[in-house]
Amino acid sequence: MPGDTSFTDPSGGGAGRRALVLVENLSVPFDRRVWQECTTLRDAGWEVHVVCPRGTKRDTEPEAVIDGVRIHRYPLRAATGGPAGYLREYGSALWHTVRLARKVGPVDVVHACNPPDLLFLPALWMKRHGARFVFDQHDLVPELYLSRFGRGKDLLYRGVCALERMTYRAADVVLATNESYRDVAVRRGGRRPEDVFVVRSAPDTGRFHPVPPEPELKRGKPHLLCYLGVMGPQDGVDYALRALAKLRDEVGRTDWHAVFVGGGDTFDAMVELSRRLGLSDQVQFTGRIPDADLVRYLSTADVCLSPDPHNPLNDVSTMNKVLEYMVMGRPVVSFDLREARVSAGDAAVYAPANDEGEFARLVARLLDEPETRSRMSKTGQERINGPLSWRNSQASLLAAYAAACRDRPPVRARGTYRAGKRPRR
Repeated sequence: MPGDTSFTDPSGGGAGRRALVLVENLSVPFDRRVWQECTTLRDAGWEVHVVCPRGTKRDTEPEAVIDGVRIHRYPLRAATGGPAGYLREYGSALWHTVRLARKVGPVDVVHACNPPDLLFLPALWMKRHGARFVFDQHDLVPELYLSRFGRGKDLLYRGVCALERMTYRAADVVLATNESYRDVAVRRGGRRPEDVFVVRSAPDTGRFHPVPPEPELKRGKPHLLCYLGVMGPQDGVDYALRALAKLRDEVGRTDWHAVFVGGGDTFDAMVELSRRLGLSDQVQFTGRIPDADLVRYLSTADVCLSPDPHNPLNDVSTMNKVLEYMVMGRPVVSFDLREARVSAGDAAVYAPANDEGEFARLVARLLDEPETRSRMSKTGQERINGPLSWRNSQASLLAAYAAACRDRPPVRARGTYRAGKRPRR
């Protein structure tokens, strides 16, 4: 069956093979999806290397071996100042990526994770030396551009579309995070269905598990609302804050405290918006916090918020926060997005797209219906432990690697690349 998880080698062909995973927008193991992929490959017998940027507060060592995975990190300053800032960031990342890839030496598979859709350039260079290229499409960059910058289909948009086409064309196998992304790879990317494998992101059930609730986290209120995630222009924290203002002013509910966990480009702006809306006494911003504290808040929350607005990217993307709410057994209020319904099903209730008033009314309804919340909680945990479990994604990942390496013997050469030389096979 095209793109399914059936394969003849249950190890994913890993014995004696080497993989190099390229990441630009997050450090590893902070990037949970990439880390799960790395440990899955390691367990299947692969020697796994990662090239990624250094973190600011964690993942700061230039090189580390963690649980058998060797990580090579480079310094990177995040983009500021518009397109010129992104050119500087991406140019620096590409230079460091090639430098560290040469240090790793020949590999069987180069596994590039977007964004940006530029890592096909070092992947093409490595293909010349015998590697197969697995493209792990975390985001649809053209949709991300439209949703984040609001510039329309201008010259830069056409440029990111061209980079996506080149990445699809260069890849031997594509990993899609959901069926919507898979459809884009086939329809827009021109990929054969049998070369596209759905590898869904899934929460780490070892990291996320409920603990006894702590009523003091509610700051004296009967109910706790919780938001977890990145705070960027497309993530909808502003929608959540305006919905909470309506919950207070239009629905007449003040029996709640809300906590927003996470950071991002718009963190300071969201704190200021909360102040302007008069929510400072009821809304708490924690920034990024340790996992143990995050679990405490989620275990105490009565309702969790997924306010991502409807836009070209969000409608077809799987939201990690929704999956993390579900594994913790929390009911979710979301806007009506295609992939939100695929992920959460009956573990969430859905407001019409971008309707902050209805979002507020659904929060109020759930606060008044503990039996509904309990049923939704059970549904979410059953889905995470069943059809959305990482076990299924592991099988698909290893199937993709087996397909990429089919009829290819393991790389023999070790050491650094030399210009114009290919490893003997």
